[in-house]
Amino acid sequence: MSSVKTVAFLFLIIISAGLTTAAERPNVVMLLSDDLGFKDIGCYDGPVDTPTLDSLAARGVRFSDFYSGCAVCSPSRATLLTGRHHIRAGVYSWIHDPSQKSHLLEREITLAEILKEQGYATAHVGKWHLGLPGDGKEKPTPDAHGFDYWFATWNNAEPSHHNPVNFIRNGEAVGPLEGYSCQLVVDEAISWLDKRSDEEEPFFLNVWFHEPHAPIAAPNDIVTQYGKVQDRAAIYSGTIDNTDRAIARLLKKLAAVDAPENTLIIYASDNGTYRQDRTGNLKGRKGQNWEGGIRVPGIFSWPGTIVQDRVSNIPAGIVDILPTVCGLLEIDAPSDRTIDGSDLTPILKGNEKGFARHQPLFWHLQKSRPVVAMRDGDFSLVADPDYELSTSNMFQEEWIPKIKNGGYTNFRLYDLAKDPQQKKDLAASRPELTEKLKKKLLEINASIMADGHDWHLENQSK
Repeated sequence: MSSVKTVAFLFLIIISAGLTTAAERPNVVMLLSDDLGFKDIGCYDGPVDTPTLDSLAARGVRFSDFYSGCAVCSPSRATLLTGRHHIRAGVYSWIHDPSQKSHLLEREITLAEILKEQGYATAHVGKWHLGLPGDGKEKPTPDAHGFDYWFATWNNAEPSHHNPVNFIRNGEAVGPLEGYSCQLVVDEAISWLDKRSDEEEPFFLNVWFHEPHAPIAAPNDIVTQYGKVQDRAAIYSGTIDNTDRAIARLLKKLAAVDAPENTLIIYASDNGTYRQDRTGNLKGRKGQNWEGGIRVPGIFSWPGTIVQDRVSNIPAGIVDILPTVCGLLEIDAPSDRTIDGSDLTPILKGNEKGFARHQPLFWHLQKSRPVVAMRDGDFSLVADPDYELSTSNMFQEEWIPKIKNGGYTNFRLYDLAKDPQQKKDLAASRPELTEKLKKKLLEINASIMADGHDWHLENQSK
């Protein structure tokens, strides 16, 4: 553990003294889909049959305006684990290990590390995509980020969700597996729950599914409920349905391990869908900082603590997960660094008026147009870069100086309460509000870029 982390953890231990013991803490389960659209699952008026997720929402709070940490996967996952904008955490875009040095920085303090210091057993199962070693590159594995046990792939399940061959368990290649990725991931989670050495110890189980990220696959008997076997839309729906069934098995196991009142469950997606027909007519899709690329499902459930069957219209997102878990568990988030997310505990306990966001939601993705977006209350402000990058769609670490020093142009303003499809630009008609929000956006941007890691330089601290 780095000296920075050691000092931060000692501080957390000191200020947490006197709180409830680890044995009295609830279990924490994070469920994350991959490329799931805002309008895919049943409780968001989507076309896929998802009774498990619908029931989870009924037992908790569902956010109507919930957001990913980024419009693509690796950065959003970095934001989820740290509560910080992904550029602060060293992740500018989706990570391609063979060609990039990038990874989630070891000096970051993750939710897994915070909970581990509180006496939790920790496990990650499923997609990782925050950097893994290989091709001569040394990168930290999930155990360096607080996970006692891990079963993961770098990005996609290969060659598809069916019979994947690329899982790694605690640093060792697993080899070919038979079955579908979501079910195999849940099998691993259940196995880990069965093999825990201390059944009284609370646990943090981080379950990151591959579905419905392409290349897709699902059982034919599920696919045919949505269309023909070879129909891509039907297969896409089938992967989501299959994941809901896998989650049902996991929730059944969790209920057998401990009472639902002792388990906090969170569900979201890492970014919006790549299918334009599943965004709920929102503008844009995966990879774009329009609403369709960043708005996703968001569900929190903890019976007896979180209010039930509630829909909140307050904007929230993946960036809020770390501070919210800390708030619900009455432990302190790291105070030696900027935490961009806010604690949603007042909302989850039924006191929406008691919630105040300390900083607007903010997104940056260098190849997206718009390149930046910010949501402050009902309003969305977006802008394009005033610089150009090469035509490569894959992130190039040599771009970092331009990204960190670049500015923005073509600011557009939208009232999402009245215009969720972002059709009417209000920048010209509301210049004072535009300038006010522009100032906020630039201040947040400057803070984030000041923390941005210089992967393009040699011998940078990791």
